[in-house]
Amino acid sequence: MHRRLNRILVTGGCGFIASNFILSLLERRSDLLIVNLDKLTYAGNRMNLQELEQKQDRKQNTGYRFIQGDIIDQILVEQLLAEHRIQAVLNFAAESHVDRSIHDSAPFIATNIQGTHTLLEAARKAGIELFLQVSTDEVYGTLGPEGLFTEETPLAPNSPYSASKASADLLVRAYHETYGMPTVITRCSNNYGPFQFPEKLIPLMITLAWEDKPLPVYGDGANVRDWIHVLDHCRGVELAMDQGRPGAIYNFGGDAERTTLQVVTAILDLLGKPHSLIRHVQDRPGHDRRYAMDFSLAARELKFAPTRSFEKGLLETIQWYEHNREWLRRVEDGSYREFMNTWYGGRQ
Repeated sequence: MHRRLNRILVTGGCGFIASNFILSLLERRSDLLIVNLDKLTYAGNRMNLQELEQKQDRKQNTGYRFIQGDIIDQILVEQLLAEHRIQAVLNFAAESHVDRSIHDSAPFIATNIQGTHTLLEAARKAGIELFLQVSTDEVYGTLGPEGLFTEETPLAPNSPYSASKASADLLVRAYHETYGMPTVITRCSNNYGPFQFPEKLIPLMITLAWEDKPLPVYGDGANVRDWIHVLDHCRGVELAMDQGRPGAIYNFGGDAERTTLQVVTAILDLLGKPHSLIRHVQDRPGHDRRYAMDFSLAARELKFAPTRSFEKGLLETIQWYEHNREWLRRVEDGSYREFMNTWYGGRQ
């Protein structure tokens, strides 16, 4: 199967993963219209797509439109699908930080579940050609020291965040089974790279290390994650959009399992900072021990493979943050400071 979808609604397009997806896609494809619907919550940053907006202001045809709005707003979503003759909906929009979901799960239920339902209903009525749900390996729960998550692994989420994403995935599956909607679900391992909001592990540790501040590590730091560079993930989503079987689920991974301590010490070594900056703090409730992805199905059907080693990708990521300190400063002037004070201020 090969689709040629030219008119796409991307939700949450000012976020970390989706903004990288939009930029990478428009850089290579001139036949697209991408409509970006984003509520602009704390992690949605229009600066990520500033270059596209500047070209738009100069009346250059960028194939990009930005609409500020909430995916829960069904009237707005239906209007956008009709007005722009949308062929595919790619749902990147999500509340995504586990710590925040533990503190207050309500926004996660609203955006991740109710928002997905609103999009599905609007897409069903419009008869769209593809609904692609961008999900996470966290819906599978936790692994022991051996084994990998496959697309057949039962869902067993352990945080309010992952439970909300699993619920959304099941809604998407149900719309395929009940209504015959052409859907694809993608599940990826931990992303890193440009434009990631600095509450997440890698940018958080980079910014703290720059200032010689303590780097808080949950528990013993032996929790294992598979890391994928965001541009490898974006390539996987594009392949799934173009070639994914209706009703299919595809795992994407980076083949780069690392413990939290290994990631943090690698950052310190690249920055020339001492390991003594590490501070072990009380573990997160329900903290999954290990994630690891079997992406052989995506390799067979989509010809997906990660292209960046973790070492190369981590160095590039550090260099990107070093070269984009103004972006980081402007982000940090917002609700990131509130996050730091709430979650890490009392733990250092």
